[in-house]
Amino acid sequence: MITLYAADSPNVLKIFLALEETALPYRTIPIDVMAGAQFDPAFRAISPNAKVPVIVDEDGPGTESVTVFESGAILIYLAEKVGNFLPHGKIARSEAIQWLMLQSSSIGPMFGQFMHFFRYAPQGNDYALARYRTQIFQLLDVLETRLGQSAWVGGRDYGIAD
Repeated sequence: MITLYAADSPNVLKIFLALEETALPYRTIPIDVMAGAQFDPAFRAISPNAKVPVIVDEDGPGTESVTVFESGAILIYLAEKVGNFLPHGKIARSEAIQWLMLQSSSIGPMFGQFMHFFRYAPQGNDYALARYRTQIFQLLDVLETRLGQSAWVGGRDYGIAD
């Protein structure tokens, strides 16, 4: 059984989708980040950066319990666990991981920063809004180009980069 420590966020949604796609049994423990529950010492013990998502797989390799934090790392772990959603060949696997890392290091953060300044920051952040809007459009162009060349973002088959 996998335990998913979750809140309402795009990174957590990726893990919900992956768990459903892999058909692995799981349960969810909500973490109230608005109340600061992510800073509880017990949660920090499994999430050093005090962020969701985190999974604990009670049926890890060799029947050992395994804890995995960071959405990209969780997606790779789940794909490897079920032997699907990540190509096995070295070149195709590298390609899929590159696209997954683009999402983790660029798409997610740039969209997140834009939404922060658009929705929550005080007025007068025109520079930040313009900067992140430009980044979003550039990243959407990258994805559009990729999907013009490949059936899926991560490669020939549907996988964790999609």
